[in-house]
Amino acid sequence: MSTAIAVTPDRIMQLGLGFWGSKALLSAIEIGLFTELANGPLNSADLSRRLRLHSRSARDFYDALVSLGMLERDGERYCNTAETDQFLVRGKASYIGGLLEMANERLYPFWGSLTEGLRTGQPQNEMKTGGVGLFEAIYGDPVRLRLFLGAMTGLSMGASKAIAGKFPWKNYKTVVDVGGAQGGLLVQLCLAHAHLRGTNFDLAAVGPVFEQYAALHGLSDRINFQAGNFFDEPFPSADVITMGHILHDWNLDEKRMLLGKAYRALAEGGALLVFEALIDDERRQNSFGLLMSLNMLIETPGGFDYTGKDCSKWMRDAGFRETRVEHLAGPDSMVVGLK
Repeated sequence: MSTAIAVTPDRIMQLGLGFWGSKALLSAIEIGLFTELANGPLNSADLSRRLRLHSRSARDFYDALVSLGMLERDGERYCNTAETDQFLVRGKASYIGGLLEMANERLYPFWGSLTEGLRTGQPQNEMKTGGVGLFEAIYGDPVRLRLFLGAMTGLSMGASKAIAGKFPWKNYKTVVDVGGAQGGLLVQLCLAHAHLRGTNFDLAAVGPVFEQYAALHGLSDRINFQAGNFFDEPFPSADVITMGHILHDWNLDEKRMLLGKAYRALAEGGALLVFEALIDDERRQNSFGLLMSLNMLIETPGGFDYTGKDCSKWMRDAGFRETRVEHLAGPDSMVVGLK
């Protein structure tokens, strides 16, 4: 006799009210909770005094973060988890909180208008009220830009290390990272492969941040910065061209244009590496990639995320003779195109 599986609303409620936990984490980052605990465990009273929190709900706030796996508690004293200590303590090279600080400041309220975006197909950020777009808002503010570039380095570190290990770099000598930001990928590639030389092709405002990061890792003699706008100028030539978290910002015609520029900049036998939170081909599993595509609706006029199959087709249309898709780390995968 078969027993019917009980159907409950648990998953619905967990997802529908998921913003409760999300905002608890974002507020913890905003007030510097994890950075404060990096100095050692604290009880609720001492922690609240340092963070200037009211006593009414502070304990519930901390214990909610414990239940969500963002804090640990030993007796009455709270401390960071291994993950929050590595990724959410300001000042650490692995800090990704800058991106989440921006999510708290900008994306959290903008996502409240997702329904409107779904109905209109229009961005729901500052552009909706006549303000500047995503990149103008970031690149026009040096403090915000530095936080963003550092956060992108931390967020992409797993993928960068995987690319350094999985691609046959012994067959190539030079690499250009288009929109390479702080230089996280180039640094990992050159640390792993002493023969490589790299160039970051990005907007001029990024240059000082990149040069400082390269010097910090002792690579100023092997990686350099070339200022430029990848829409208005040809890509620098290299054996390998990389584009990480770039294509999803743009509409299909712009995606195809950028892939065509990469093809023309490569010598015969060269390779293009495109990596993103690629949506799985069946569009069923990579929730992060699918939600990122909705974020592109919120933030850009035409951007969207895509599958490895999509990108492979665009690459072949651009002239690449062979393509393959490889998983990297977490939600990120790369599409490799050979010329």
